[in-house]
Amino acid sequence: MWYGGEKHPRSTAAFGETRAVRSANQLQHKCTPWPLVYQPAKGKTVHKTYSPVASAATISQWVFLSHLMPIRHRSCYLCVSGMNAAVRATVRVGLYTGAKVYFVHEGYQGLVDGGENIRPATWESVSMMLQLGGTVIGSARCQDFRVREGRMKAACNLVKLGITNLCVIGGDGSLTGANQFRTEWSGLLADLVRAGKITQEEAKKSSHLNIVGMVGSIDNDFCGTDMTIGTDSALHRIIEVVDAITTTAQSHQRTFILEVMGRHCGYLALVTALACGADWVFIPEMPPDDGWEEHLCRRLADQRARGSRLNVIIVAEGAMSRAGKPISSEDIKKLVTDRLGFDTRTTILGHVQRGGTPSAFDRILGSRMGVEAVMALLEATPDTPACVVSLSGNQAVRLPLMECVQVVRQNVFNSMLRAIFMICRSFENNWNTYKLLAHINPPDVKSNINMAILNIGAPCAGMNAAVRAAVRMGLIQGHTMLAVHDGFDGLAHGQVEPINWTAVSGWTGKGGSMLGTKRTLPAEILEEISQNIAKFNIHALVIIGGFEAYVGGLQLVQAREKYEEMCIPMVVIPATVSNNVPGSDFSIGADTALNTITSTCDRIKQSAAGTKRRVFIVETMGGYCGYLATMAGLAAGADAAYIYEDKFNIKDLEVNVQHLLQKMKTTVKRGLILRNENCNANYTTDFIFNLYSEEGKGVFDCRKNVLGHMQQGGTPTPFDRNFGTKMGTKSVLWLTDKLKECYRHGRIFANTQDSACVLGMKKRSLTFQPLAELNGETDFEHRIPKTQWWLKIRPIMKILAKYNIKLDTSEHADMEHVIKKRTPLTK
Repeated sequence: MWYGGEKHPRSTAAFGETRAVRSANQLQHKCTPWPLVYQPAKGKTVHKTYSPVASAATISQWVFLSHLMPIRHRSCYLCVSGMNAAVRATVRVGLYTGAKVYFVHEGYQGLVDGGENIRPATWESVSMMLQLGGTVIGSARCQDFRVREGRMKAACNLVKLGITNLCVIGGDGSLTGANQFRTEWSGLLADLVRAGKITQEEAKKSSHLNIVGMVGSIDNDFCGTDMTIGTDSALHRIIEVVDAITTTAQSHQRTFILEVMGRHCGYLALVTALACGADWVFIPEMPPDDGWEEHLCRRLADQRARGSRLNVIIVAEGAMSRAGKPISSEDIKKLVTDRLGFDTRTTILGHVQRGGTPSAFDRILGSRMGVEAVMALLEATPDTPACVVSLSGNQAVRLPLMECVQVVRQNVFNSMLRAIFMICRSFENNWNTYKLLAHINPPDVKSNINMAILNIGAPCAGMNAAVRAAVRMGLIQGHTMLAVHDGFDGLAHGQVEPINWTAVSGWTGKGGSMLGTKRTLPAEILEEISQNIAKFNIHALVIIGGFEAYVGGLQLVQAREKYEEMCIPMVVIPATVSNNVPGSDFSIGADTALNTITSTCDRIKQSAAGTKRRVFIVETMGGYCGYLATMAGLAAGADAAYIYEDKFNIKDLEVNVQHLLQKMKTTVKRGLILRNENCNANYTTDFIFNLYSEEGKGVFDCRKNVLGHMQQGGTPTPFDRNFGTKMGTKSVLWLTDKLKECYRHGRIFANTQDSACVLGMKKRSLTFQPLAELNGETDFEHRIPKTQWWLKIRPIMKILAKYNIKLDTSEHADMEHVIKKRTPLTK
């Protein structure tokens, strides 16, 4: 997931494009095996084939799985939500390729102590792990591993078991320790041979140690990755608390100061401030200017004068002044109480941020990183440097481990902490967006521009965040912002009114559509719409919605030939749970729906775990788009996900039934099947339910669940709040520039293709694409784009469900490097 303005979380990113590629006729439910292809960063794709039926003897015992604890004290006891997803994926893909996989319990301490701490992992041993927070194999501080004698014991334990590959999940300290272990490996073996602990033959068989790392950190403070495992889940915990506190703060007209984790990196604080619309945020990277105390008090007083009943201040635990003096939540409380007399409370969230159920994004991220880690180990040679698998934009990439660690350490100990902006490339955009929305007041001089905002189609979480950001950014630009109620229908009937700064206060965390929305398209009411555009003197349109918004925008563009009033700049912001708008990899609202489905599936699986021998058929929304079913299947650990884009027949259904019959013979006596609502007109949810019930008679019974409109409701996730905020802000800035281009002879006239665009996330950046150009990329009959990136990661779900397929990989020609020159951020 992607949280930055130009990069993908939450950020989702979670969800981004994997390097797994397959052809359209080799999709999820085909009974014939299909390959998994990994494309190199440079050069040609080179294929290797690993059969899932290969014996363990054909591949060395290479995967050693552990949450290895950091050497440096500050990162000890590390555990974050999402780690178990990485464990599960690494174990299952490792076993699938014929390797023997081991757990190391209690981190480096378990590695040193050996014995029962190092145990073989099985397919069933990682079942029901996805929804668990923390790490099921334990973490512990280890003083022994800091000294060479301890590392010698660890090496001896590995050699005796024939383990020559390590998969390490942790922070920069954990990864540094693993790299040091690898560097010393030859010397450690030589010392063990001299001491008679191992034989020369054993040393020869284990002559080289391969290392691959995955970053688990809620601070998102590791160089080279857009999002680390655990960050999104931590944001979920924080936002849950913020939402709860906001209600009581409004009731009592209080000021609340929330302190979140982030000793050296203020990512959590900054994204939280954006997600809740905080009045002020303190982060270590950007110390406030001298005299910030007066500025803060003036800011809080101004907000109260505008009618706000509460103030929210977010503080990172490592916040400091420009003089290097720490700024604590208690310091701020005393300042606000003494100078303003406001009723002020502080809340320090602490370790609640590390715990809880992992978000859908962290599960998918952990699963993708686990698969990539296995691929890296399969392809490693003695000359391959230790690497860390990472998320860059929408792609899983590999980066030199120590190069990343060196950058992090240089940044942390740099006296000018602004250098840490290299760590998360979306950080700078987050900061600039926050400053615009929170620290700049609307100008007294107006621009004489009227900009209208409307919601189209089905409501979804995050719509209101986009409206709020667009309204406030427009006011900052000096424009008059107009709210259109009930979509195009409201525009045709004159339901248009000005909307001000305070009117959108608190909208970021509200679900649904505060403006009201309808599915009506403009084609039949163009005359009325053109009249009201002229009546209210509308110069630009921000259209927020799903496929109807996209089609409606196209119809307005096509009407320009007949109605001159339509010759104004307009932008479409995708907002739909279906994630089916052409021109964007992600839509506002899809992440919230995905988390709703995932949490529901968790409860369903828990029920099945108690009753045993039960298979649940769950129907999801999405129209003809299988995004929700596919990603929820990966996040919830489904056995299959039926979607329209992946054609299937009765033979494929038979394969899936037989798979579940075999699964019931193991200790995992439950099944989960997801079905997109329009995946097939004949193979309905009832048909699949009846088929599974009949074929599983005597072995398992079935239950079905149609989730329905609960997928459209709820409060927005942190990703949808921030994504909506970024989209709303960027759309108004783009329209402002476009209006300047289109101002001719004293009036606005925009009739070029690039004056009406879809604002979308494409791989690594927010881009504007003309509606007319996207016309050819759209399947209008089924309301989906002709090309959808997420289809490329469907193989991961099939592999993790233990289907009998072939696994093809490619060798990476080169790893990407992270040290680059970047322009320092300015205040």
